[in-house]
Amino acid sequence: MSVTIADNIARVRDQIAAACARAGRSPDQVTLIAVSKTHPADDLMAAAAAGVQHFGENRVEESSIKIPQVQARLDAPVTWHMIGHVQSRKAKEVVPLFDTVHSIDTLRLAEKLARAALDADKTLAAFVEINVSGEASKSGVAAYNWQDDAEVRAALIETLGAIVALPGLQVRGLMTMAPLTDDVEAARPVFASLAALRDWIAERIGVSLPELSMGMSDDFPVAIEQGATLVRVGRAIFGERAVQENWRR
Repeated sequence: MSVTIADNIARVRDQIAAACARAGRSPDQVTLIAVSKTHPADDLMAAAAAGVQHFGENRVEESSIKIPQVQARLDAPVTWHMIGHVQSRKAKEVVPLFDTVHSIDTLRLAEKLARAALDADKTLAAFVEINVSGEASKSGVAAYNWQDDAEVRAALIETLGAIVALPGLQVRGLMTMAPLTDDVEAARPVFASLAALRDWIAERIGVSLPELSMGMSDDFPVAIEQGATLVRVGRAIFGERAVQENWRR
């Protein structure tokens, strides 16, 4: 018997519930984002039929075609999350397509998105992407060794304080990506560091940052144990990434 997208979603939800039980949390505290990049509209419809209400995309060009296709076929609206890197020049294109942006990695990008949101008479939910691991290959506001480096902490306060003050954005929390590794436990210190940073920075700048966007297909149970409120799961739901042409169908 072939495994369906609905089967995969049920398995992921079981894993979410198990991780929440280990952490003494309710599964209702965790939002599942189905990362649908490169997958066709039919796959998204199958996920929506299985109860998924949040979808993550990472390319504006693909999303500008796929999102209207899916929206036209849905009986009820879903929430669209931009989880990929956003170039500043694409900010105006992001705002009409997405409800939430997870990948604000510079003040300049935040200012562009805020201005585009105001022009569209819209408030955009937002996450500030934080580079906790210090990997040069990852985007995000620099936060490696933030507990011990006063200069890093000062820069974080300055940048986060400026971003949360922007009209047009509602900053919900922080996002990070853990290093890719075969050992999922290696991700735990990264997630724990982001959770601690969220608490510290919220107190310092005097705002509520209730959400943590962290954890993907390989490590989302560990992320939940460390406090994730949104997990971004693609391969475990849709299988391996589809060939690029598939999303056009």
